Amino acid sequence: MGKEGLEFELSLGVPSTLQFVGPAVELLVSALPATSLPPRRVRFNLRTALAEALSNAIAYGNRHDVSKMVRVRAEVRREAIHVHIVDEGEGFNPDAVSDPTLPENREREDGRGLFVLRHIVDRVSFNEKGNAVCLTLLAG
Repeated sequence: MGKEGLEFELSLGVPSTLQFVGPAVELLVSALPATSLPPRRVRFNLRTALAEALSNAIAYGNRHDVSKMVRVRAEVRREAIHVHIVDEGEGFNPDAVSDPTLPENREREDGRGLFVLRHIVDRVSFNEKGNAVCLTLLAG
């Protein structure tokens, strides 16, 4: 994605410790300028999705390794907010994650975070390696 149409950009590195998730989410969300997205979607959906994706990157991507960082970059455009989260882990195949709504998976712990992400933002996309996710909230 090029720089054309970019209204605001913020990047930060988050240490791979879960105690930094809340402060990182608050810092990022509070720094975002007013957009054409409804404020409630930014306050709730973006905050919740970012907390989930950051927690997953720290726990499953970087495996709580404090020598590794999670990189977060938010891009605000007129038509959308894109938040990129990249960890230093091995990656994973998001298509192989179990659907937690299927009867045979309801007792399993895995798959719930990805399910939530896919339902509270407009688009969730991963890089080929599976160690980077882009969360997109669309305007309108």
